[in-house]
Amino acid sequence: MFPFTDGQKRRLLELGAAPSACEAEFEDAAASDRRFKALEKELVSASKRRLGDLREGSRRPALLVLQSEVECALREEGFVQVSTPVILAKRMLERMSIGDGHALSSQVFWLEDDRCLRPMLAPNLYSVSTDLMRIWEKPIRIFEIGPCFRKESQGNRHLNEFTMCNLVEWGTPEEARADRLRQLARVVMSAAGIDGCDLEETDSEVYGPSLDVVWRGMELASGNIGPHFLDANWGIRSTWVGLGFGLERLLMARQKTNNIHSVGKSLSYLDGVRLRIN
Repeated sequence: MFPFTDGQKRRLLELGAAPSACEAEFEDAAASDRRFKALEKELVSASKRRLGDLREGSRRPALLVLQSEVECALREEGFVQVSTPVILAKRMLERMSIGDGHALSSQVFWLEDDRCLRPMLAPNLYSVSTDLMRIWEKPIRIFEIGPCFRKESQGNRHLNEFTMCNLVEWGTPEEARADRLRQLARVVMSAAGIDGCDLEETDSEVYGPSLDVVWRGMELASGNIGPHFLDANWGIRSTWVGLGFGLERLLMARQKTNNIHSVGKSLSYLDGVRLRIN
């Protein structure tokens, strides 16, 4: 039997072919080549139609659509959206226990000795929450969606620049925290149109014991409940629940693709369409 060549498989996956379609086998090399050319032609035509829809304004990039849908769902749940700086002071990471010797420190994009591109949203949300607790009564619900930056291992599930959605609810009744965490996970997953996720206990290098939202073996989010040992660094005493979702991972699950580079911010893809299609 004759499968597609490695180069043909890469080309088909770049054009958006389902992984299963790339594993087909044929009775001879000529049949394999004929099928490759036919499938490539179909995928190129579909790609051009998608780009045409973008140009005509009948569709928006899927990552932006997903972000809008998650924002809407969280606002309906009573969360207030915030927007914080992308540049982070080193002392903010140190308050998250990420010092020079921490494993995550080597993944940070440092701009200067004491400033970096934020690898997570949590430090800024802690800071905003500290001030809001002096102004608002609990429960206080806030969220942010925005870019984060890490020197991640390269692969089909990692990006150096990715989009996070972090939400936190301060003042959740102690006895309701676990159920509330699961409820909020369902709110986001429902907004993303994803069914069938699992919740798995894990250990975070920053937060310690955590609860991951997993879909078909892929981590989509990490959740925690408080009080937590990090809270003291911010002068906070409160019960809480929080979740951090990777939007590109959500989009991978939603579109059932295994290539995160096609759904993230890119110069090679536009709304999942490989730009070098000719």
